[in-house]
Amino acid sequence: MIARPRRLRSSETMRRLVRETRLSVDQLVMPLFVRPGKPSRIPIPSMPGQFMLSIDQAVAECRQLQKLRIPAALLFGTPSKKDETGSQAFANDGTLQQAVRAIKAAVPELLVITDVCLCAFMSHGHCGVVRTTKRGVDIDNDATLKLLSKTAVSHAQAGADLVAPSAMMDGQVAAIRAALDDAGHSRVPLLSYAAKFASSFYGPFRDALDSSPAFGDLAGYQMDPANAEEAVREAALDVEEGADIVMVKPALAYLDVIRRIKDRLGVPVAAY
Repeated sequence: MIARPRRLRSSETMRRLVRETRLSVDQLVMPLFVRPGKPSRIPIPSMPGQFMLSIDQAVAECRQLQKLRIPAALLFGTPSKKDETGSQAFANDGTLQQAVRAIKAAVPELLVITDVCLCAFMSHGHCGVVRTTKRGVDIDNDATLKLLSKTAVSHAQAGADLVAPSAMMDGQVAAIRAALDDAGHSRVPLLSYAAKFASSFYGPFRDALDSSPAFGDLAGYQMDPANAEEAVREAALDVEEGADIVMVKPALAYLDVIRRIKDRLGVPVAAY
């Protein structure tokens, strides 16, 4: 028998009928960078066409997203002040908390996702609590988990629809899931940056949030760029800990990893 795969390609209607992978506006998420202060749209030089938005401008942008039928925005924030505990990350009146409340009041149907990390709020630019040890400067994983959990709960209390931990601390998903559940937010999903590779692609992001590390680098907790097997293990661990969606970042260079995670776990996979 001669195989005729083209039978199922004969028309657009036929192709739509058997299409395995569907990419549409329904799957898009718009990242937005939010800053405190007076109404402003400050250009980000290393990301042409992108801006640091005051909260009112972020609301206006979200109204436009709704008109375009883009269903979700992922918010990154920068504080009015930074310190060594990242206190503005979990403050009730923090930039992201204010932005979430304002956006949900203006555009309640839009899904608001919040980045749960500390780098933009720390005076040193690292994603966690810095400790000096015999080996030198290190990130205290477990002390950081407590701050990440407080941050996630504060976002949920402000009205975030999903929280997205991105600090790449061991056990962060389990800690945040438990904290959310204890605070009465068991219905808030977790979108985990499960496989976040150390990458020079993040340079413009650090420019936007003024979060470049003051010393060292992030290779001690972000993933080695060569390790695809480890990425699958990280994603599996996060799903076991309670992640509802797992992310691969940066996505374009790791399409093979996205495929392997999808084949292995069968959960929604975000590509950033």
